[in-house]
Amino acid sequence: MATTNLSDYDKTTIPNAKNLRFGIVVSEWNTAITENLFKGAQDTLLENGVLTENIIRWNVPGSFELIFGCKKMLETQQVDAIIAIGNVIQGQTKHFDFVCDGVTQGIKDLNLVYDIPTIFCVLTDNTMQQSIDRSGGIHGNKGVECAVAAIKMAMIG
Repeated sequence: MATTNLSDYDKTTIPNAKNLRFGIVVSEWNTAITENLFKGAQDTLLENGVLTENIIRWNVPGSFELIFGCKKMLETQQVDAIIAIGNVIQGQTKHFDFVCDGVTQGIKDLNLVYDIPTIFCVLTDNTMQQSIDRSGGIHGNKGVECAVAAIKMAMIG
């Protein structure tokens, strides 16, 4: 669990990203959470110079589908980085473990195969309250942190 505000960063350390294009693939599952994460990511990209028309958003049904959505975006769009946004909350079955592991490994694999960074912005929390707290609540917004990471990683290439 985060112990700091995920939205805190020093804007003076972020390169201007006005010439970069970003993809954001968003899970439609737990929409209240994923929309807040998207808003944090989008606002941060815009605040750091990204033009609105250089942010491409695709929706997928759930977090497991983020892998395929990101792969297709990597193959068909000219982007400098992708942010994969999802939310999985612990239930009473092993489904949580399988989805979290699959998504984590899938996004890791995309980073090994493609020369364009895919940023992991998937909240994997024990409760809905933890997800609320990390998507614009008391711990800030993980979408902000991931947008900053996307800008920094895009500048590496």
